[in-house]
Order: sequence, then C-alpha cells, then structure tokens
Amino acid sequence: MAKRVLLSWSSGKDSAWTLHVLRQQPDVDVVGLLTTFNEAADRVAMHAVRRSLVDAQASAAGLPLWAVPLPWPCSNADYERRMLEVIDRARAEGVTHVAFGDLFLEDVRDYRIRQMSGTGVDPLFPLWTTPADTPELARRMLENGLRAVVTCVDPRQLSASFVGRGYDREFLADLPAGVDPCGERGEFHTFCFAGPMFDSAIAVETGETVTRDGFAFIDVN
Repeated sequence: MAKRVLLSWSSGKDSAWTLHVLRQQPDVDVVGLLTTFNEAADRVAMHAVRRSLVDAQASAAGLPLWAVPLPWPCSNADYERRMLEVIDRARAEGVTHVAFGDLFLEDVRDYRIRQMSGTGVDPLFPLWTTPADTPELARRMLENGLRAVVTCVDPRQLSASFVGRGYDREFLADLPAGVDPCGERGEFHTFCFAGPMFDSAIAVETGETVTRDGFAFIDVN
C-alpha cells in the first residue's frame, strides 16, 4: 500500500526538496502541505513569509495547503494542542505519515517522534543525513534547479548582511566556517520560489529589512 504523506512545509528549501525526494518514491502519495502560521501576522513562523506566497507554493506544487493558525505569543502547550488536532484530522482522512525536512538535529527528530507516538500517524525523515553531508546536499539542490531567497538570519551565528541574498553558489562560498550550508542550526531560513517540485516559478521581490526579536528579516512579496 502507498504511504499517504502530509508534508510539514516551512516554505523553505529543505521542505521543498523533501517534496521532490518524496515524489521520486513510487510507494508515496503526497496529499498536502502542512504549514503553521502566526495568526496575528498571517506569516510563517521564523521564515516570516506571507500566507499568500505559501498559497502560491501550494498551487505550484499542485497540492492543498493545510494551514494551522498559531496564537502569538504561542506557548509550547498551545502549539502541541493545535498540532495534535491537525494530526487527528489527518488520520481521519487516511494520512499514514507526516514527513519532515529535518537533516541532522537529533533532539528535533526525537521530539517529533515523541509527539507523533500513539497518534496512528508515523513520522518520516526523507532527508536525514549528517553534518558532513550537508554541503553535498546543498550543491545537489542547486544543481537540480532549486532557487530560494534568504528571508531570516540569526545575527548571533551569521552576519545580517546575508539576509535577502539568493541561496546560490556564491552564497554558499561566502558562508563563514562553522555555518551549516543548509542552515540546519537556525543560522538562516529561506523561501523557495523555484525548482523541480513546482510546475512553475513564483515571482518574488524583496522589500524592507527589519530586526525583530533578535533576528534580521526581509520582507518578500
């Protein structure tokens, strides 16, 4: 039987690449994209991407968007309650797995496994790898046509001057030593606007840069 998979969708390059990888597997049927939104701002948490752009991604991917509104501020208890509600809905609609684009952070993976335990829906980690392998993963994404813009930078780990840049070979070459090329430790976040997972590219423009809650963000529209 085919796995009916709901994909956790951040709007960034890793979740987009996860969709591409899943679609190469004959026993997988991706049935939707699951995204949490700050309901006060109507934007993706951390990535700060507008809801309208995520709608455009879902349309380009040919998949329904499962939007989960989160209160702001959002406690961990609120987050877990709303996620369990959507997992209950997924199970009722025949979803067998939720896929995540996590790469190598064991504590994140363990948390997801714990949260999914006993729900009747299993977690999948199609990109799971090691820190030593993420440079090759980044190159493979770009070689296959993935395009993204950096929407958020953590200035404690990477200069805020990187926000708004394209995620490309030049970006990777300029990263300081110790910064993961996929940003897996939260150094930066992206919005993916083109690649083999989409029927067509999404037109984007960058706008104002702001610093909020210790992070540098750029508006994308």
